[in-house]
Amino acid sequence: MSTTLGDEEIAARLEGRLWRREGTAIVRDLHFAGFTAAMAFVNRVAHAAEEAGHHPDILVHDWNRVRLTLSTHSAGGLTDADFELAERIDELV
Repeated sequence: MSTTLGDEEIAARLEGRLWRREGTAIVRDLHFAGFTAAMAFVNRVAHAAEEAGHHPDILVHDWNRVRLTLSTHSAGGLTDADFELAERIDELV
């Protein structure tokens, strides 16, 4: 089981990033030129998540917006795995 990160560690890892904390998760909202671009991005995230063995909640809404939510449910909060996948996702944008 992964160890959850403390509040100070989470705040430090979020500093200067486009992710924000919402309870026991980190969230990032993205806006794309259209539906096809949003779905192509979601597919890239899906491949990266599968490779990492760590899967975000993905919401596609308003035809061109994507919300990603990361949390390690089995640990009950945020772990290194969440921030590692967030970093990988940032590379895909």
